[in-house]
Amino acid sequence: MELDANDLMLFAHVAEAGSFSRAAEQIGLPKSTVSRRIAALETRLGERLLARSTRKLALTEFGQGIFEHARRLQEEAEAALAFAQHRQATPRGRLRVSMPPGFSDKLILSTFFLQFCSDYPEVRLELDLSPRRVDLLSEQFDLAIRIAPSLPDDATLIARRLAYMPNALYASPAYLNRHGRPKEPDELLKHTGLHLLGSNGEAAPWQLQRDGTTWEGLPKGPLASNAVELIMQLTSHGLGISLFTERFAQPAVEAGYLERVLLDWSGPPVTVWAVMPGRKLMPTRTRVFLDALIAALLACSEAERDNTQRLLAGSSDPLPRNLATMRPLASS
Repeated sequence: MELDANDLMLFAHVAEAGSFSRAAEQIGLPKSTVSRRIAALETRLGERLLARSTRKLALTEFGQGIFEHARRLQEEAEAALAFAQHRQATPRGRLRVSMPPGFSDKLILSTFFLQFCSDYPEVRLELDLSPRRVDLLSEQFDLAIRIAPSLPDDATLIARRLAYMPNALYASPAYLNRHGRPKEPDELLKHTGLHLLGSNGEAAPWQLQRDGTTWEGLPKGPLASNAVELIMQLTSHGLGISLFTERFAQPAVEAGYLERVLLDWSGPPVTVWAVMPGRKLMPTRTRVFLDALIAALLACSEAERDNTQRLLAGSSDPLPRNLATMRPLASS
């Protein structure tokens, strides 16, 4: 004999309500459906559960015994729902997050993780800081932060845009003093370029934009790598010109190691993405982490704009080195 737990809980509703009509109204089902399901349950059990009359319903002796079990089942179901709602109200459990290795110290305030762990002490945060693209499903990650112009289509994942990061060209003052400062993009083809390899293992041409005008080219160079830190070091030591996000280059610019090239031209902004398994329900711990991260990026962007305006106004205060230059996006 197979019993549907939902039918047992429906029977408990009917017994407590004292009528099919009242029970149907409380749970939002047609009276005929409730009556039919209770009759089918009696057939499966082989005995009557309710003694019906024109005025009221009464439990049979057998029905009374079944009602005790059905009521406990109903209570357990309500307890499970309350437990789930409590978990939704109080984020807890393990949260596995994959990030690029430089993200935590170069793009957001270092206090973000301290604040998150303080605000949500029942969440165990596990960070994987590596350049590899993790498999969220097989490796059981809740969230991955990825920095790319776009993401490949994957029906098993969902992506949310968090921020844009502007790109620009940089070189060391020593290199520019030796080889000259380009005044137009076409002059870049006479210079040495250091390039970041994409996920396909190839260096993409530089794309520059100014007032609706676009230039594209790939200067020759002695080295290309997927390690942006290495390219930064070699560029700072005068090996050539490279394309970096403005925030990543900012500390080296402030220290005098790098100088921006072609001030009026910028590369296409890079997007910061949050990628998650394509589940119907997002765990609360993931949601609050994303909300906190977006707030941190917004605070960084606003602080950076304030400091830039102060510098333009003639203030001698330097830009803080732990702030990110980003334009937050609406969630998608």
